Amino acid sequence: GYTAWDPTSYAFIKDDTLCIPTAFCSYTGESLDKKTPLLRSMNVISKASVRALKLFGIKTSRVQSTVGPEQEYFLVDKALFDARKDLVYTGRTLFGAASPRGQEMEDHYFGMIKPRVRAFMKDLDTELWKLGVYAKTEHNEVAPAQHELAPIFSMTNIATDHNQLTMEFMKKVALRHGMVCLLHEKPFAGVNGSGKHNNWSLSTAEGKNLLSPSDNPYKNTQFLLFLAAVIKAVDEHQDLLRISVASAGNDHRLGANEAPPAIVSIFLGTQLTDVLEAISQGRVWEPKPAKALKLSDETVPTLMQDNTDRNRTSPFAFTGNKFEFRMLGSSASVSGPNIMLNTIVADALNVLVDKIEGADDVNEAVYAVVRDVYNAHKRIVFNGNGYSDEWVAEAARRGLLNLKSTPECLPLLADPKNVELLSKYGIFTPEETTSRVNILLENYSKTIAIEADAALDMLYKDILPGIEAYVSDLTKTALRKKQAGITADFESSLAGKISDIAAEIYERAEKLAYVKKEAGAIACEKEKATAYHEQVLAAMQALREKVDEAEPLIAQKYLTYPTYGQLLFGVND
Repeated sequence: GYTAWDPTSYAFIKDDTLCIPTAFCSYTGESLDKKTPLLRSMNVISKASVRALKLFGIKTSRVQSTVGPEQEYFLVDKALFDARKDLVYTGRTLFGAASPRGQEMEDHYFGMIKPRVRAFMKDLDTELWKLGVYAKTEHNEVAPAQHELAPIFSMTNIATDHNQLTMEFMKKVALRHGMVCLLHEKPFAGVNGSGKHNNWSLSTAEGKNLLSPSDNPYKNTQFLLFLAAVIKAVDEHQDLLRISVASAGNDHRLGANEAPPAIVSIFLGTQLTDVLEAISQGRVWEPKPAKALKLSDETVPTLMQDNTDRNRTSPFAFTGNKFEFRMLGSSASVSGPNIMLNTIVADALNVLVDKIEGADDVNEAVYAVVRDVYNAHKRIVFNGNGYSDEWVAEAARRGLLNLKSTPECLPLLADPKNVELLSKYGIFTPEETTSRVNILLENYSKTIAIEADAALDMLYKDILPGIEAYVSDLTKTALRKKQAGITADFESSLAGKISDIAAEIYERAEKLAYVKKEAGAIACEKEKATAYHEQVLAAMQALREKVDEAEPLIAQKYLTYPTYGQLLFGVND
């Protein structure tokens, strides 16, 4: 294949080596990387946006899509990590009963950063700044041992390169501090997993943010046009956005403690929704006066309440002057979601501009287009609780997609409408699209296969022998006590209870080994991935339930791996 320098993403020195960001293609020209299609999509959104701005008499040489990816991660003590085969092999815990304390008190999110973690963050900033990565904000996240780093916004391809470097150096720097950085989307069951919020916007070459609504968004027709394009794009291409975040790890996170279900919807907030409702009904909208918040008589200055609102449960939320796409998993490259965002919004812009060009009154034409778009696509707008069961039912009534798993959504990338769209704008050829479907499905199956093998390895070599040793010692103790004429009800009862659970564990392990072998023999990648999801994952979960049931009953010295409590609260210095 061939490599070609991306001159818009500067070179840097890493480990005494000159590193040059490059595109990578095959001998016959097919893109083999994530940079090439991202650069293509950036050109597509730039051309569509420049064309749209001409309607308003705005001339600019280029419009850049910009991104600020918020990177979540866990830090665990390295010695504890090394003692967990599942973390070593797969990046997530395959077994583990809940800790007596988790994230119930929300004290980690609001608490102080522990000294060893703070030292890690300081060193990480220094290393990233050396590379030109705009690391800015670090803080604790909701789950114990969970944290976040947020950078300054930058051009999308640079932000993508920087995020890859950020993940790499998080792992390197953590080791210096005796810790391991976990980037898996769901390393621990029962507490929040890790995502990567993708804050996306558009800016002219002169630095004007095209998604800034101004003080009166109703009168800002340029903003309304771009807003309408996003609404149209997201509704028409829910599948592409869901596909762009699909992975085995992220399937565990979506719809769990900390993420909305795998349903794409847009949060606009009260103000913008009111503006669009007014346009839909042919009314003029006027902004409401900002509300003053007086917290005390004299001491604390009066605050002016923000005229927008926030919703942390939406997968795609407007947050002031950008859209925050929250479905991304923490280990993912941000290139895929931004390829899709750039492309679908560009396509929507082109369709809307076609309707407006040549109009005698551009502003009135924009209002008419916005009205039609909102009326046709308002089903995608949801300002309520995206975590609730009621929303899942409501989304189904609205006809929104709920693609719960990677094997369910990935094949849709090869849907004729998607192949046509991506080919039309030169993002992917039909061959490039098909190859990605097959590769991603294969990767999913391999991921689950490795997890299943790791679970069985832990079980037969460590967990069951540990259980057997404990039951044996309990039984011996019971026999000695009975011989001495002492009641041994406790030992006998506990040994029997654990022994019964162990028998079920063994039975479920044998079932897992069988279904894993059956799935691995399937030739079709789509059918294989489906089997791994429906059969192997289900068998893994059934096995885990019994192992986790046994864990709290077993004395500490017989446990062959660190517990959740040790892992989540193991960094205290």
